[in-house]
Amino acid sequence: METQQNQVLNPESLAALEFWVQKTATKLVQVNGQRKYGGPPPGWNGPAPGPGCEVFISQIPRDVYEDKLIPLFQRAGSLYEFRLMMNFSGQNRGFAYAKYGDPQSAAAAIRFLHRHELQQGAQLAVRRSTEKRQLSLGDLPTSVDQERLLRVLRGLSEGVEAVFLKCEKGGKKNTASVHYTTHYTASMAKKVLCEAFRKKFGITITVKWLSFSTKPRQDEEDQGEMSPTLRSFPKPPPKPRPQPPRHALAPPDAMALLRRVCELFKVGAPLYDLQYLHTGSNGFLYFAYRVVIPDIPLPFTGVAQILPGTSAPTLRDEVQRTAAERVLKCIFQA
Repeated sequence: METQQNQVLNPESLAALEFWVQKTATKLVQVNGQRKYGGPPPGWNGPAPGPGCEVFISQIPRDVYEDKLIPLFQRAGSLYEFRLMMNFSGQNRGFAYAKYGDPQSAAAAIRFLHRHELQQGAQLAVRRSTEKRQLSLGDLPTSVDQERLLRVLRGLSEGVEAVFLKCEKGGKKNTASVHYTTHYTASMAKKVLCEAFRKKFGITITVKWLSFSTKPRQDEEDQGEMSPTLRSFPKPPPKPRPQPPRHALAPPDAMALLRRVCELFKVGAPLYDLQYLHTGSNGFLYFAYRVVIPDIPLPFTGVAQILPGTSAPTLRDEVQRTAAERVLKCIFQA
């Protein structure tokens, strides 16, 4: 085992990290497969950063550590937190998260450090973190109600913001989407909820990210794809209502217009992240949307209320169109 570890780890890199930690008195804390700096760091006086302040860093050489990464990313602005994902061997897993005090610093990190050559032939990839905050809980007993589940989850994990319980008709199990205040609290909950439910209630549940992506990234377990794929959308009604041809009454395509506006201002193509929340008593489907435009610091978020369509792609298009219309209003409002 020792021989294998020596082959994996670079002694010079480890020595440089240890020297840097002692010289700068930097405190690094190992927590659940990641090594964390800050959150907040010493001397931080302001509030915790809000949305749009975190970047995702990938393609990190496996023998590069915080002594190289933290000073580099501090050039873009004051770091609130830096998390490097680690293997049990002591080797990094090739990706990390840097959270800044404001969205402008995060945007600067993407602008100046994306494709930065850390070593010869090794360029970093830096992009905005989607900061996923929703978990999907499966195999819940049918006897549980939404309010009780909310109380239970708040007792087992920190940062629970809201719970939406989905009761399957005729099913033996229920599912729920749980919204957390931060990506970090959601990530920590994801690691402990299965075992907590097994110990406290003697039941086995499933816990996964609430995501509509069908192709997760290879080097990244926490970072979600900004994908409009609606794998988890509710099944459409079996007898769709007839509708007039779209060309007869369809308004101008808001998605195409938003894409064109982004091209004109050279801010990058809009990316849509859509998540089904629940079905209202009025029959409407409620979806949370998040539209990220790469060179605009903060994402556009909201909730869309949609009538059931004939298929999942139709629902996807309808939610995206509604989101695009809202974004255009925000951009052009007086």
